[in-house]
Amino acid sequence: MAKLADKFPYLREVLIGSGSGLLVLTLIIGGFAISGTGTSAGPTPTQSATTSEDLSRTPSPTATAVRACSVAEQAANPSLGTLQAVVLNAETGEVLYDRDANKPAATASVMKTLTAAAALMTVGPNYRATTKVMADPQAKSVISLVGGGDVTLSKTAVGAQSVYKDAPKLSTLATQVRVWAEKNNVTQIDEIILDSSMFGGSAWESSWLRSDQTDGWISEVTALQIDGDRIRPAQFTSARTGRPVLSAGEAFKKELGDFAKTAILVESPTPAGFVEIGSVQSQPMSRWITYILQRSENIQSEMIAKLVSKDLGFDGSFESFDPAFKRALGTTGLDFTGVRVRDASGLSQLNMVSPKFMAELMRLVNAEFADFGQIKRSLPIAGESGTLGGRFKGDLADAAGDIFAKNGYIIDVHTLNGIINAKDGTVLTFAIYALGDTGSDVRDAIDTLATAFYRCGNDLSNE
Repeated sequence: MAKLADKFPYLREVLIGSGSGLLVLTLIIGGFAISGTGTSAGPTPTQSATTSEDLSRTPSPTATAVRACSVAEQAANPSLGTLQAVVLNAETGEVLYDRDANKPAATASVMKTLTAAAALMTVGPNYRATTKVMADPQAKSVISLVGGGDVTLSKTAVGAQSVYKDAPKLSTLATQVRVWAEKNNVTQIDEIILDSSMFGGSAWESSWLRSDQTDGWISEVTALQIDGDRIRPAQFTSARTGRPVLSAGEAFKKELGDFAKTAILVESPTPAGFVEIGSVQSQPMSRWITYILQRSENIQSEMIAKLVSKDLGFDGSFESFDPAFKRALGTTGLDFTGVRVRDASGLSQLNMVSPKFMAELMRLVNAEFADFGQIKRSLPIAGESGTLGGRFKGDLADAAGDIFAKNGYIIDVHTLNGIINAKDGTVLTFAIYALGDTGSDVRDAIDTLATAFYRCGNDLSNE
């Protein structure tokens, strides 16, 4: 009523006047209702602004517009086992599709995108791991080969390539040692210390299957090793030696030749006072990230996580990965509620990350947050590159070239997580987890569902 009085200055007098004044008031109020200028006609501008701000801050999980493009048939495929999935509008964050999206579960190899993000937020894309050779200035016949976390260091011959293109060579270190020896009149190496003390804790994550080592999927994660401990450096799934530090020492001794022929190998930290006489560096972290995402490389992923841990002041142990990743990504705005990081490659069944979390990470990747453009450029492309090069064919070929995603597989877990440039021009981020009792064609079922997301775009129904 006070607002009415402000708008009509004589209203106060009307209210306190004769009974006929009540009739005037009635007519005035009635006029407001008829003309639609009264406060009952709708929200004030202030109310509208507040509502808009609320929608911006917290995207609704249900679409405000009617969306009619259903993927119910594709999602009901029994080959998907227990389905958890989510699709987000990459620009607005609106949840277009949700099937237990907030429930943490094992990730398989899509975990590697999280590892890459942690690395880019800490060591950065230009970081290079360094392997050194140190010598005792008092007893020059004793040298130390010091691992710096470079699993790509290779025993391949000059001109040959391992699975890690342009990796540093063990032979380069051996040449540096021989030059040093000649300058210092060293004619014999009596002892080679093998220093793999950079990281704390075990070299093997207890939840892994040892068969993954013998089958060539992972090695012991030691700061000193060559070719990812592969017996055959140019073969991606080569069996591993199972003794990476000693194997590296044996290969180094062989490269040194006759003047180290009788040298003994000792696994130990480098004593104080040793001086550097040689070193080689890995390719930059950006190259590592491209490789782990394109090829789904496990040992390199684990080494990246150990380097992240050390960079943040932790000890590089598997136990440090969870707090290290959460600290590394603390400024991203990601919600780590329920997230548990057990390893960096996704081999562990004990990683717990929800599909929603992974799709939100992909929103940051799509926006090229910080250095995350490196992840975006490194993701396999449906039907074209990396681990998705042979997928999305035939009836799904229309989505080829427009889905950029990391896939994953361990026992009872099949996953796909990435970015979709949808048919209608909308950019989506998504995660699909097919868990438990899945069919033999589960990958096709996942790809079919992802293609359905592509075809629906922003018209995707949550029904």
